[in-house]
Amino acid sequence: MYLFKSITDEIKSARLVFNNYSKPKRLVLAALFASIAAVLQAAGGFLPVLGYLISPFATAPILLCSILSLPLGAMAYFLTNLMLLILQPSELIVFPFTTGLLGLGTGVAFYFFNKRLTIIAVGASFLSLGILSLLYVFTFPVLGPVVSSSFSLLTAGAIFLFSFIYNWIWVDIGLILLKRLKKTIPK
Repeated sequence: MYLFKSITDEIKSARLVFNNYSKPKRLVLAALFASIAAVLQAAGGFLPVLGYLISPFATAPILLCSILSLPLGAMAYFLTNLMLLILQPSELIVFPFTTGLLGLGTGVAFYFFNKRLTIIAVGASFLSLGILSLLYVFTFPVLGPVVSSSFSLLTAGAIFLFSFIYNWIWVDIGLILLKRLKKTIPK
């Protein structure tokens, strides 16, 4: 079945190519991923309507970097946060808890698990915890006036269901991007 299929071979072959690079080359690639993520996330503040359609794609560079190397993925995540502090500070409250956390959490899941369903569930848990933290710990209305400021199990369940479906899409996009990246980056 599709959700229980192992995806280990696709990931291992990409990691082998990446691990053959020298340490400075890997650091430069992680910094490049972080820069791309920062620019995509900052687009939400620079381009009012179009930017909000572009900014969710900031997940992709963090996800790819985390799949290839978990320490470099974490470095790219924190480096993106630092760049957003300079580029677009208003996006700094959203990226660490939603877009970036989804990429990092799904990358962690790719690193430790090999079944698609487990990877999707772990990434969805990271995103759900990030959204719930923004809503109920920091009382930041990330979902607008639709969600009340008091905790509700129904709201938390709906957020997890949305996160599961959203992360399912990102897992498939990440695998497609990884295959294309593996073809374009020289060995």
